[in-house]
Amino acid sequence: MVDQQTKEKYAELALRTGVNLQENQALMINAPIEGADFTKIVARKAYEMGAKNVHINWVDDELTLLKYENAPEEVIADFPEWRVKLHDTFAEDGAAVLSIRSTNPDLLKDIDSSRVAKANKAAAQAMKNFRQYTMNDRITWSIISIPTGDWAQKIFPDKSQDKAIESLWDAIVKIVRVDQDDPVAAWEAHNETLKTAREILNKKTYKKLIYKAPGTDLELELPDGHIWKGGSAVSEQGTTFNPNMPTEEVFSMPHKYGVNGTVSSTKPLNHGGSLIDNFSLTFKDGKVVDYKAEQGEDTLKHLLDTDEGARRLGEVALVPHESPVSQSGLIFYNTLFDENASCHIALGKAYPTNLKGGADMNDEQLDKHGVNDSLTHVDFMIGSEELDIDGVLEDGTTEPVFRNGTWALNIKGD
Repeated sequence: MVDQQTKEKYAELALRTGVNLQENQALMINAPIEGADFTKIVARKAYEMGAKNVHINWVDDELTLLKYENAPEEVIADFPEWRVKLHDTFAEDGAAVLSIRSTNPDLLKDIDSSRVAKANKAAAQAMKNFRQYTMNDRITWSIISIPTGDWAQKIFPDKSQDKAIESLWDAIVKIVRVDQDDPVAAWEAHNETLKTAREILNKKTYKKLIYKAPGTDLELELPDGHIWKGGSAVSEQGTTFNPNMPTEEVFSMPHKYGVNGTVSSTKPLNHGGSLIDNFSLTFKDGKVVDYKAEQGEDTLKHLLDTDEGARRLGEVALVPHESPVSQSGLIFYNTLFDENASCHIALGKAYPTNLKGGADMNDEQLDKHGVNDSLTHVDFMIGSEELDIDGVLEDGTTEPVFRNGTWALNIKGD
């Protein structure tokens, strides 16, 4: 099993590089009860760094499942006001928010997908104000993962639970660079590489990206004034932080009316405790007009029916096939990891920060610029070593951006 020193390094990395916790700042942690030991390490280190308060929102898969199995519909479709006030109070106070996501991918596979969809929609509606704080970088926030038993055995089904957890710890430690002598310095160097990539793409100002791969033939327009981001971000207060650990992507937003063609998934999507796999979406003028899935088609339908914006795209992300997550050879059934193994796009809400001046625009102004709005934001993976992407420049000329799943642009300067 991973040793105490490694867990301490990981906790410190999450606090220093992830949320970049400041002295006298509050910290809210969303954590699985199964990971209590690690969460206590994070809390202790946070106080040692000068946090004024550390609050834990515990999550328990078994209790979540029991509620879905037994609670009446009106309870499932209700998101309590006290939870909304809790999150809003911490956000208004400028707290940092660290989420440790480690849910069993098959947790809700036997639950009626309509019940899960109702719960997800209720939560999204209730938490809309809080989501403005994170999606506009008004506070610092970060998402990490630690192994839990059921999740680890999903990835390593031929191993005992203890051995599976050990193997997943090994994989996570390498992918998030905790195995380095100085993980914080390693992340600083990694962020510089992603900064180089996004700067190159921002200078290109592509009008359109064209995707070609088995099952994929897609044209995706980019709005005027779009911005490529990736790696570290900067909060309203000027604090640098890393929203996702791991992260291997540079990302922007598509024009909500400018997506046409068909795209096919290349990895399973874990959505709301259910898997959607081997699925494809067909777009016309930005909207999904047809879809199919070998597994989880009902879950996909409920996702698309969340609201009008759920059938349009809010994110386009580029990830080279040689990323550490991809090279691990593992399917994690966890979007935080799988999206960083593969180019991906996201159904639903766009990040306003991906548009020049977007963080200061109201909903009507964002809409006029082609920025999608929705209660949901769900990434799914479309990249592989067979993916080619072309960029269409402002003068109409076309140039390769990706070939065989990796950069065709000179991102590393060699």
